[in-house]
Amino acid sequence: MAAGGGSNRALLALRVLLFCALAAAAATVLLPLATSPCARSLSRSILAATGLDPYLLSCAGDASGGAPLLSQGGGANGTGRGAARAIVTDQRCVRGKFPPDALPPLQCCSPASASEPVNFTFPDPAEPLRTRRPVHAVGAEYMAKYARAVVLMKALPRSDPRSFYQQANVHCAYCTGSHRQAGRPDMGVQIHFSWLFFPFHRAYLYFFERIAAKLLGEPGFALPVWTWDVPEGMGIPEVFADEASPLYDPIREPSHAPPKVADLDYILGGGGEKNLTDEQQILHNFRVMYKQMISGATLPSLFLGQPYRDGDPEMPGAGTVEWIPHNTMHLWTGDNSRPNAENMGVYYSAGRDPIFYPHHTNIDRLWESWRGIVGGRRRADFADPDCLDSSFLLYDEEARLVRITVRDVLDIDKLRYAYAGVGLPWLNARPPVTPGVNPRGGRLASVSFPVSLDAAVTAEVRRPPPSARRRRSLQEKHQAREEEEEVLVVEGIEADAADFVRFDVYVNAREYRKVPPGGREMAGSFATLKHPGKEGTVVRTSMTVALGELLEDLRAGGDDSVTVTLVPVRGKVRIGGLKIVYTAE
Repeated sequence: MAAGGGSNRALLALRVLLFCALAAAAATVLLPLATSPCARSLSRSILAATGLDPYLLSCAGDASGGAPLLSQGGGANGTGRGAARAIVTDQRCVRGKFPPDALPPLQCCSPASASEPVNFTFPDPAEPLRTRRPVHAVGAEYMAKYARAVVLMKALPRSDPRSFYQQANVHCAYCTGSHRQAGRPDMGVQIHFSWLFFPFHRAYLYFFERIAAKLLGEPGFALPVWTWDVPEGMGIPEVFADEASPLYDPIREPSHAPPKVADLDYILGGGGEKNLTDEQQILHNFRVMYKQMISGATLPSLFLGQPYRDGDPEMPGAGTVEWIPHNTMHLWTGDNSRPNAENMGVYYSAGRDPIFYPHHTNIDRLWESWRGIVGGRRRADFADPDCLDSSFLLYDEEARLVRITVRDVLDIDKLRYAYAGVGLPWLNARPPVTPGVNPRGGRLASVSFPVSLDAAVTAEVRRPPPSARRRRSLQEKHQAREEEEEVLVVEGIEADAADFVRFDVYVNAREYRKVPPGGREMAGSFATLKHPGKEGTVVRTSMTVALGELLEDLRAGGDDSVTVTLVPVRGKVRIGGLKIVYTAE
């Protein structure tokens, strides 16, 4: 009896221990998942135990460097809102690294401020409204004012933070990671490939413009806009090609001098020129703009870029317009004979060309255009405080160091500038479908990710089940004031930082070579400039592609899967994986 009782007690103890072990395991696996579902890769059975729909998770992250899709939820490190914070630029700035054969000067940090930065304040509402107008329409007299502003800025001592020399270096410092994050001296502030891209450049242009106006003695002076997305502006404006003008830069691609029509989808290197007629090139550009601004930019994260918080790995993922035409127009303008395509073709030197600023005023104009494109309804920017409270340090027209936040730059009326009415001729340039490029039948070779993209790779990617897909029309979504999209995620991208890298993404186009420029099946492109300070390393990022309208056009809305073809164009790149998720913002 005593022996039997001891045996029962031992068995009971064993059961208690087993129960505790199981409970601990469940807590280890399920509790973190419930608080941060993007932080772990789990089987469908475990996901089901949590009650979460794996197809509705707003995450694309994995250990290979992916990032969340939405502003809500965890950062790229999957730590969740509790540990995430806004990125705050510190006054500390360290000497950046530069590509081989970089053109001096090679020091990008602004002069140290003798005092603490002041917080940004909005200009007086009674100030004149500065109206930014297109270069092709503003007239020679106005362009002469911009040229004089450049002369006056170049005449300032190099030590003056308002000088053209120092203003050009601002972009260099913020793209080489020279500025440090507050409290993280080991981490730089990177303003490309994330939701900081548009706000930083807006703040940068705001102060550049006010410095120019102050030196000119004209409070109403506004920067001109290089509207390369409309036919009249598709090409380097004549005034920038005049060797006698202060706006001329000899370090540009000579074969792209006026009257050459710009290629918004330009590919650097051999075979980059498409040899289209001017009319064909303009139509192609319209289709590129439609994809990047309309069908591919249905969500804030798709257009503005991926979340980037304090402590996160940098460059989580760019928005559509940053890939193309922002990067491609930098490359199209820079001198392609130089190893780094200076000046415009590489981040560290782009600000040295006076055309950089009208180029970026057009990028800023496109941000405003995107906000109001759909039925006149104002699109929403990110509302996440980690985005809105992120801040940059820039010098104003009085040479004072100013801390300005993302929140400060969202309303251009408060900043006292506007854009002259410029049409959007690409608004209805919906690309055509190419017949016969996705023949039925024939098994696809199995693809084991990660894969080095040395040759084209085609994989079948399963779509979310019908229960997770809401097939509502765009009009119904807009009336409900909701934004939702089916999104292809190219995750775990590792690109050679020392080279220009590009690959194209085709959907349902196994015979992708038959797809003409601007064809519907070409869903998107990954196109980067060289990344100063990262020579000998890799850029780790992700790419997102909207599928909703594309699959509708391809009549594939009811299919259970799609074929995705990744085509290498230039540079070395490795792909971690492909997946399709359903997201709402």
